[in-house]
Amino acid sequence: WPATPTASSWSPCSPGRSSRRVFRGGDAEGLAAAALAAAGLGVLAPDAAALARRPADVPALARVLTREARLTGSGVVLGPLTDLPGEPAERARVLASLCAALRGLPLLTHGTPGWDPAWAADTPVVLDVEAPTPERQAARWRHALDRAAGDGGPATGDTGELARAVAAHRLDSGQLRRAADAAVRTAALDGRAVEPDDLRAAVRAQNGAGLDRLARRVEPGVGWDDLVLPPTTHRRLRELALRARHRERVLGQWGMRPGGGRGRGVVALFAGESGTGKTMSAEVVAADLGMDLYVVDLSTVVDKYVGETEKNLERIFTGASAVNAVLLFDEADAIFGKRSEVKDAHDRHANIESAYLLQRMESFDGIAVLTTNLRANLDEAFTRRLDVVADFPVPDAEQRLALWDRCLGTRLPRGDDLDLAFCADRFELAGGSIRACAVTAAYLAAESGGPLTMGQVVTAVAQEYRKLGRLVLEGEFGPYLAQAVGA
Repeated sequence: WPATPTASSWSPCSPGRSSRRVFRGGDAEGLAAAALAAAGLGVLAPDAAALARRPADVPALARVLTREARLTGSGVVLGPLTDLPGEPAERARVLASLCAALRGLPLLTHGTPGWDPAWAADTPVVLDVEAPTPERQAARWRHALDRAAGDGGPATGDTGELARAVAAHRLDSGQLRRAADAAVRTAALDGRAVEPDDLRAAVRAQNGAGLDRLARRVEPGVGWDDLVLPPTTHRRLRELALRARHRERVLGQWGMRPGGGRGRGVVALFAGESGTGKTMSAEVVAADLGMDLYVVDLSTVVDKYVGETEKNLERIFTGASAVNAVLLFDEADAIFGKRSEVKDAHDRHANIESAYLLQRMESFDGIAVLTTNLRANLDEAFTRRLDVVADFPVPDAEQRLALWDRCLGTRLPRGDDLDLAFCADRFELAGGSIRACAVTAAYLAAESGGPLTMGQVVTAVAQEYRKLGRLVLEGEFGPYLAQAVGA
């Protein structure tokens, strides 16, 4: 029985060739099932994760599976291989038992690992499944949404728009089907057609909790209208979003990806002083793509023991490849620093960490954002591998006025004496500090029981100045100096 074109698919009785790179979202499992159906055979799909939990029962389960396949005229589709035991020897024993029991029957596996000769006595056929083209992905969504809607008619009038809303996501057939079902049910509760936001929420729900143990998950709650940035920075953010959305077409379908084992990931650097909007911008990009944002906690990554930092980073990159999300390395210069001259063992191990990161970032298939306050601290080799670099300058007076207005919002009552133009002109603060001042002033207004006054804003600014270690000067506070000194 020849192996069908599934990702890392194989048959124990077929010669083959070596495996190439396999990209998530190619629906290898669906192709394997379709191949068996085209041959007039049924499909038996054992749960790979259950086999991993009960490796001692695999020989008995393999005999039962063989008998069932012969009685029903079925083939076996097993995968993903990553769900099998992670320890190489244990995984080899599980697969060897299945191969021995199912010898002579159609057996197709799917997954991303390369072929290990210890898994079976014969060399299999190994074929790769590329990620679907945008047109094919739209057709998959159309089929899944219409199927989820049932006989009540099409789920939406513009499936193409829905497909574009989640174009940056990589989903297998099961995830796509479940997302379509969830989106249709959500829309049915309101008696309307499926909208892009329904589909984005349903797709985000397909992410497992594996990465939550390694990074902090943030569900985006801001959009492009919430950003106050220079036009150049805004264009760089838009470029990052479009690269993530169209990478399958450009790097895959059009073959614009260089060799050397490079992945199809998109990596960006946000450089600027603290509080200039780097983290918020990453959240906005994630929201535009319909993805969650995962913020890597560097305190859980960096380890004083040799080799442990690399292991922690590998867990993060591996976990990120299994979810559709934007990975944010905040204060990235802590781990992406420059390589230095080797003077002792500490320098040598630090350089090894940097070299590992250089290699791992090149093979990364996801979307990552690095932020730094000191761009000069990053190794030049990292900079060369970045797709987008966005600089975040300190806002000018016009931008500060817009920030004050946005941060105070529309629901907080404002007093007649409130002079935001004065605040924007005199107080040179970054967006993060302005937000902190706005929140402090709002608490003071809540305590007073009246609308927000200029005195409360000045008090909040004076407290922020002291927190930043800045002097309260008459040249900045002017007629409000006495109130600021007494704050």
